[in-house]
Amino acid sequence: MLFFNKPTFIVSIKTIRSAFFNQIRKPNYKVSRFLSSMATTSKPNEEGTAKRFWDKFSKESVLTLYTPFVVSLASGNLKIDTFSHFIAQDVYFYKCFAQAYELAEDCADDDDAKVSIIELRKRVLKELKHHDSFVQNWGLDLSNETTPNPATTKYTNFLLATASGKIEGVKGPGDLATPFEKTKVAAYTLGAMAPSMRLYVFLGNELKLLMDANGNDEHPYKKWIDKYSSEAYQAAMVQTEDLLDKLSVSLTGEELDTMQKLYLQALKLEMEFFSAQPIDQQTVLPLIKQHIPTEHRLMIFSDFDLTCTVVDSSAILAEIAIVTAPKSDQSQPESLDQIARLSSVDLRNTWEVLSKQYTEEYEQCTESMLATEKVEEFNYEGLKSALEQLSGFERKANMRVIESNVLKGLNLEDIKRAGERLVLHDGCIGFFQKITNNENLNVNVHVLSYCWCADLIRSAFSSGGIHTMHVHANEFEYENSLSTGEIIKKVESPIDKLKSFTNILKNSDESNKQNLTVYIGDSVGDLLCLLEADIGIVIGSSSSLRRIGSHFGVSFVPLFPALIKKQKELVEGSELSWNRLSGVLYTVSSWAEIHSFIIGF
Repeated sequence: MLFFNKPTFIVSIKTIRSAFFNQIRKPNYKVSRFLSSMATTSKPNEEGTAKRFWDKFSKESVLTLYTPFVVSLASGNLKIDTFSHFIAQDVYFYKCFAQAYELAEDCADDDDAKVSIIELRKRVLKELKHHDSFVQNWGLDLSNETTPNPATTKYTNFLLATASGKIEGVKGPGDLATPFEKTKVAAYTLGAMAPSMRLYVFLGNELKLLMDANGNDEHPYKKWIDKYSSEAYQAAMVQTEDLLDKLSVSLTGEELDTMQKLYLQALKLEMEFFSAQPIDQQTVLPLIKQHIPTEHRLMIFSDFDLTCTVVDSSAILAEIAIVTAPKSDQSQPESLDQIARLSSVDLRNTWEVLSKQYTEEYEQCTESMLATEKVEEFNYEGLKSALEQLSGFERKANMRVIESNVLKGLNLEDIKRAGERLVLHDGCIGFFQKITNNENLNVNVHVLSYCWCADLIRSAFSSGGIHTMHVHANEFEYENSLSTGEIIKKVESPIDKLKSFTNILKNSDESNKQNLTVYIGDSVGDLLCLLEADIGIVIGSSSSLRRIGSHFGVSFVPLFPALIKKQKELVEGSELSWNRLSGVLYTVSSWAEIHSFIIGF
């Protein structure tokens, strides 16, 4: 039973439902209007401009962590020649920054702003002056590094063009009539520099945490990590962002939009710079590079509700039923195309009763599963046996929904429109578009879901141009495009999911090809498939999933540190191995991590 299968989300979904009810009381309400509004609702943000931009795009910065260069650097086994090339490219960045600060200083009309820019420029020049002594720790010879690589040139050209006022729709400093107008160019210049400094601090801090956690004082690149996680470098970053905030105060909404575009472009170019660093060694990622289409079959499996979606699909289906149901004082027309339905008031009351009953019984079932003694070592059979209890419970709950008639009379077109407007987590659609639209990858993608209506799932993905994804879920039974209230049951429980997963693998067997399976999920119902896959990825923070998994000896390990460890252990020329049924699941906080791990930048 889909909606109820995620008790930890009930409070938030009740809030959503409340908003839904408030909307349906308005005249001419459409289901699509509510679903569309879910994508645009946001809280006001009173933070400074720089912090606001970083918060908005910070998920994208995760892609940089998962580049082969950064993972190899963090593990300590990055080849010194690669690091030497990277350090040499920094010289071009420093020179470009010094020049950009000089141009920004000429544009600034405020004395305090000029002083701040001068201080920042002096800091950069000092970095350049001491660059040689800094790299002596590694015994590097930078004499052969005479030209910037294309990714470096792309960023430096962009920054200098911005500092020269060569921005689409913006006049150059020489064409601006007043100091006030010139200050805009100074603000834009800082907007194109701030994300670079913030990204270096982000990387430095992340790698510092890992280095300290491992007690690794002998890390070969400790000096680099210490530098960018240092208070001094962070102070320079804060000074840059504070100046950006000050210069942004007088900008209009349209001008702030221009700055935001420049900020995002600069961040992407900086990320591209890390991604483009030449790596002449074996790395653990991206996963598709470990996948040879002629020899391997990469199979991606994913749950749907709350793994892909922001709102559980059963809540959406129930709301569609309530919104489109007749009012209590309306009689229904008698025709062949009309299926008798409960009134919207009766549906709402029935749904609330079902919801409450399920929540109470689910908690009882969970406590029953946890009543056994907690194990020290991973116990797959014990977990499977416990989830069989949950499977029986789920089937009974689904039967109650069918017998209640809350799903009776839904129009297929309404369901498809709702699917088209269903709000998915950031990066989800982009990941599946990339993985399914590249025929050279030979990747099979399957969705395994408790969703009552597979048409909703198919509509959600097809609206994003994804038509080759295989959907394994329950189906509505229809008469003249109206649901009868019956569910064609295919996937109702953790055991059903596991059976589907196993059958898909059996049916896809080809000679001389080895499967590499990845399962992405977020709930207790995904546990068995997550563990059976070669790589099980848990997205989100379901407390019930972790509670039950931990009780039976499952370990939850953040993906990035796990990759660092694998990279450290990787011997050149050896085959990278992933162990199914090891009891280890990898955790991520966003689809950006999944994208960067599997596909890359």
